[in-house]
Amino acid sequence: MNSRVLVLNQDFSPLMVCSVQRAFVLVYLNKSEMIRPANGHKLHSVTQSFPMPSVIRLNRYVRAPYKGVALTRQNIFKRDNFECQYCGTKRELTLDHIIPSSKGGQHTWVNLVTACKSCNAKKGDFTPEEAGMPLRKKPHKPSYSLFLRELSTHHGNEWDEFLA
Repeated sequence: MNSRVLVLNQDFSPLMVCSVQRAFVLVYLNKSEMIRPANGHKLHSVTQSFPMPSVIRLNRYVRAPYKGVALTRQNIFKRDNFECQYCGTKRELTLDHIIPSSKGGQHTWVNLVTACKSCNAKKGDFTPEEAGMPLRKKPHKPSYSLFLRELSTHHGNEWDEFLA
């Protein structure tokens, strides 16, 4: 029972992901309602059987602080789908500053991309334009729901409409 459950705020905005056990307790105590059961899965007690939740909605609105995505190496790799943004390979990945640090490039979401070691070395201390190496897609700061969407890949399309 290592499944995860998408928790929606009262206004149906994605709030967080929690364990099945925690979600079941919230539903059982009437603090939330089940929006989507997990396809055919059940939770069993000694005498009863309950549908396993996949998406729940809280009965009260919870004020959540702004949920930003931390600027980390792993999160940049996730945003870029673990692919070099110059050649598309998925091996020997590193981070590359689009505008090199030596030329005033900042350590930000829009200046960092995933690059393989050979493309990073080939680009060197140049911008992609100077090196003649165009980016496959423009880097951006991802939203919190984008990262929740990645967790939804294990849930088929049960979460899709809530993370759009």
